[in-house]
Amino acid sequence: MKRIAFLGTGLMGAPMVRRLLAAGFPVTVWNRAPEKAQALSADGATVAESPAEAVAGAEVVFTMLSDGHAVRDVLFARGVAEALAPAAVIIDTSSIAPQMAREHAGQLAELGFAHVDSPVSGGVVGAEAGTLALMAGGDAAVIEGLADVFAPLGRLTHVGPVGAGQVCKLANQQIVAVTIGAVAEAMMLVEAGGADRAKFRDAIRGGFAESRILELHGGRMVTRNFAPGGPSRLQLKDLDAVAVLAEATGLTLPLTETVRTEFTEFVAAGNGDADHSGLLLHLETMNAGAPAQESK
Repeated sequence: MKRIAFLGTGLMGAPMVRRLLAAGFPVTVWNRAPEKAQALSADGATVAESPAEAVAGAEVVFTMLSDGHAVRDVLFARGVAEALAPAAVIIDTSSIAPQMAREHAGQLAELGFAHVDSPVSGGVVGAEAGTLALMAGGDAAVIEGLADVFAPLGRLTHVGPVGAGQVCKLANQQIVAVTIGAVAEAMMLVEAGGADRAKFRDAIRGGFAESRILELHGGRMVTRNFAPGGPSRLQLKDLDAVAVLAEATGLTLPLTETVRTEFTEFVAAGNGDADHSGLLLHLETMNAGAPAQESK
């Protein structure tokens, strides 16, 4: 079994580590907040005090960090690149800008290491169940050689060269954000028109409006449970990256830009750590003229 180092054991990283451990892989973990890494020792993980210590001797190194700057800091400022074992492969499952992924891959290639950008979709539920969608960009032979490592995590698709995984993740996040906005607006419309939100959601299940967003996030909107699975600040980070890519490629994306504006205002109002389904609260405030109350 390949020796794995996993850097970043937060909401998504921790359940991914547990999936790898359950599959029999030896995993060494590190996290900026040490208690989050330490919690995985009960599952069989080895806890390292630094990222450089974590990657020593590892054949595969995962990163699951908040953004591209955090990835760059860990890889190149905290000694990881210098501590990598010969022929180690770095798999970045973080959601970062495609250009940053390409830059990281280029720097690692100069040092003799392969890099795969493989952001994921499916949220905490998918990470726990091992049903994540994994969008991998990089060398086909390298990715094929990692099939056993990806298998416990979910369904892998090689989507193109380095950076392509991040492009596909941004497109995924477009769909997620716009659909969350559409479901939230529909919830308000049916209630304003005299229908029951929960029964409305049940009624349209199985029709053309069916989706994972309606199932999971629509359910959150009904129960008003906005504890973070996917924090709104990270949704906004991805939408900002979409805007940069759209500008660079000359695209006009009106639906995406509208929902980006709404998330910008929602996060600016202090809701960055609310689940992105909590966009409903912002839309309710716009329509009611008073702050909506989040359930506890």
